[in-house]
Amino acid sequence: MAGIVTTFATAGVVGVPLSYLLLTAGLGLLTTGYVAMARRVGHAAPFFGLLAHGLGRAWGVAGGLLAVVGYNAVQLALYGFLGATLAAEFGGAWWIWGAVVCAAIGVLGVLRVDIGASVLATFLVAEFGVIVLFIVAAFTHPADGVVSAAPFLPSQLFTGDVGAVFVLGIAGFLGYESGQAYSEEARSDRAVGRATFAALLVLGPVYALSAWAMIVATGPGRIQEAAQADPGLPFTVLAEAFGVFGALVAALGKVLLFTSVFAAMLSFHATVARYLFGLARDGLLPAVLARTGTGKKSRRDAPVAASLVQSILAALVVGVFAVAGADPITTVFSWLAALAGFVVLVLLVAASWAAVVWFRRGGGGNESLWTRRIAPLAGIVAGIAVLAMMTVRMETLLGTDGSLATTLAIPLIVAGFVLAALCWAALVRAFRPKVWEGIGRGRPHPLVMPDQRLSEVRL
Repeated sequence: MAGIVTTFATAGVVGVPLSYLLLTAGLGLLTTGYVAMARRVGHAAPFFGLLAHGLGRAWGVAGGLLAVVGYNAVQLALYGFLGATLAAEFGGAWWIWGAVVCAAIGVLGVLRVDIGASVLATFLVAEFGVIVLFIVAAFTHPADGVVSAAPFLPSQLFTGDVGAVFVLGIAGFLGYESGQAYSEEARSDRAVGRATFAALLVLGPVYALSAWAMIVATGPGRIQEAAQADPGLPFTVLAEAFGVFGALVAALGKVLLFTSVFAAMLSFHATVARYLFGLARDGLLPAVLARTGTGKKSRRDAPVAASLVQSILAALVVGVFAVAGADPITTVFSWLAALAGFVVLVLLVAASWAAVVWFRRGGGGNESLWTRRIAPLAGIVAGIAVLAMMTVRMETLLGTDGSLATTLAIPLIVAGFVLAALCWAALVRAFRPKVWEGIGRGRPHPLVMPDQRLSEVRL
């Protein structure tokens, strides 16, 4: 909910609830081909594997590098946000709180996937309960006694700042698609696909309803002023609506804000670790990053080496920002969240195009025309349109002067990483042909690569 308050405070657009529904529809189209192809091409680094199979090995390398950059960016952005929030609440420097969070995530990151998932599930269920309480409080105490449907009118969304709304909106969805990185650890590929769609279909309506509730609680004409004056607007509504229990409910809500951000950071940490694992297993990174735990449930053990590297990297970057004196919100959070949202949307568009090409070449099985062609192509059109709006209004989030150089900063950064990845791919092709041939292979076939568990069998 903190992201929704930021959206209202920054853009001042009443149609934010409608934007979440439109983003849900657009992302649903992009997810269709992505999930359908991922089900057939399993890989711990899904964007890497899908682009390699659909568009070629070089583009697979570009997708893998961009994914590592994007998921690292959003995790580091949340270090700035959570560190600043904890510092404001309890005192101290934001980077000290960031170091504490980094240590906790580092410990949980090396545990089996089912342990990390249990922590995430507990936090998310509790947070969902508080969101429901907030929505009930808002709609039972509407400003001026009126519940307005204006937030769902197109005229209330498509204004000059609609691009800023989509920039912040897409950042709120980050992570729903990352479940595909756990395909090799899940019980079935279909279960991962269903979970991906379920996450999207829950997030979108909940965001829309929460944004509508904020407007109902303050009134359409006063939402921007209220959001700018009170960053903790949902907690204020809770405190006022529940009488003598209001302070307790609001305090619980703040605690769950902290835990929900922590849960998101843990999820992104695990995703990056699996991308490093997948790239290392295919020979593009040092083999040590492909090591996992050695417990009895080895199939569900985390990629320990990659997780430790990710923890060290996060600690180093947070340290650099701290030494540089960067503001944790206006610099660390704003720039890195914008970069992450742009990168992941680019990857989803690329994955949809990869799915179209791959299915057209005869990949897959009995997928419908909707899955193979119509939905991915429609998603690509919607995704490009959102990317264009994000680019044009990026300065609203970044707080820049709106010049051409700053407007194109994020796209140019992304283009730079793509160019670097293509050069990397060219070097691999020229000097490591065996590695080149194995790019994107993913999970080793049991009849080609010996399974360690099979090596223990004695005939």
